[in-house]
Amino acid sequence: MKSITTEELKALMAQGKQVNIIDVREASEVAGGKIPGAVNMPLGLLEFKMNELDKSKEYYVNCLSGGRSSSACQFLDNQGYKVTNVEGGMMAWDGEIE
Repeated sequence: MKSITTEELKALMAQGKQVNIIDVREASEVAGGKIPGAVNMPLGLLEFKMNELDKSKEYYVNCLSGGRSSSACQFLDNQGYKVTNVEGGMMAWDGEIE
């Protein structure tokens, strides 16, 4: 499974690169803040919402600490999606939140 640190993700964003971020935390967790531009798809609903994703795009999957996003990456990878796990999740994120 591919992974990226929060520092590397911030650098991509600062360069103006197109980053598609999926936050697999529960809606109540996301209400406390998320990485700007991240789309919330709770892990429990991912199986039902994955058809909203484009298999030709790369997605960065984020959660609170990296555990749920790792599970989500394994699932999505098995379904043919291009995914990268965000190591450490929001606990490691020290950038802007929205």
